Amino acid sequence: MLPWARACRVSRGTRGPSAPSSSRVPVAFSSSSSSRRDAEPRPLPLSYKLLDGEVTLPAIVFLHGLFGSKTNFNSIAKALAQQTGRRVLTVDARNHGDSPHSSDVSYEAMSQDLQGLLPQLGLEPCVLVGHSMGGKTAMLLALQRDTAVRQFLLTNLVEVDGRFVWRVNLSALAKHLDKIMAFPVRQESYSGPTLFLLGGNSEFVPPSHHPEIKRLFPRAQIQTVPNAGHWVHAERPQDFMAAIRGFLV
Repeated sequence: MLPWARACRVSRGTRGPSAPSSSRVPVAFSSSSSSRRDAEPRPLPLSYKLLDGEVTLPAIVFLHGLFGSKTNFNSIAKALAQQTGRRVLTVDARNHGDSPHSSDVSYEAMSQDLQGLLPQLGLEPCVLVGHSMGGKTAMLLALQRDTAVRQFLLTNLVEVDGRFVWRVNLSALAKHLDKIMAFPVRQESYSGPTLFLLGGNSEFVPPSHHPEIKRLFPRAQIQTVPNAGHWVHAERPQDFMAAIRGFLV
């Protein structure tokens, strides 16, 4: 499932140099009271890579799926930065890639992480592009604020002291997999343009889910890419990028 959310345009100057920037600790957070910490998930400083582009256009933000990382979108991010002239951000979700680990794997927490990062980078408003778990994170963020196997394994394994270990926080993700497979109950809706891009061979978003999609996202378009499974961006990258460009028009 690849939900998108687009907000209004802003003008903040001219295009900067076309060079990527990245960080593991982009921002520090503080809380004024213990009750606030109890009420809301505490944001984590996410690892990211930002490709420069025209600052007067909303940036494109890619959110990867379960067990993925920001590198899943490397080639697509570079291509779209060149084709659209926009800034493009790829992010490691908490418990994934180079981002910090936490026992809180809820979508509320993942949304809070982005609510801390995006303003700090000056990327609001933006276009959210999420795959699977990242798609659900994009959905929740929009609702809260109106604004190949071998390659996979190599991406998520890292060598430490002569042995390979999981880069992802596997124990926390396995313990709370039910939270990741579900989605928080929400009553509010997001009125902005939204695209759900589905693989024709995937059963992740059956027709029975479409009414709820339309309730939460009244302006949603539901588009199917033939001969693709759940990993549309990996299996049909040209169709995937064409859908992005069409949505940005």
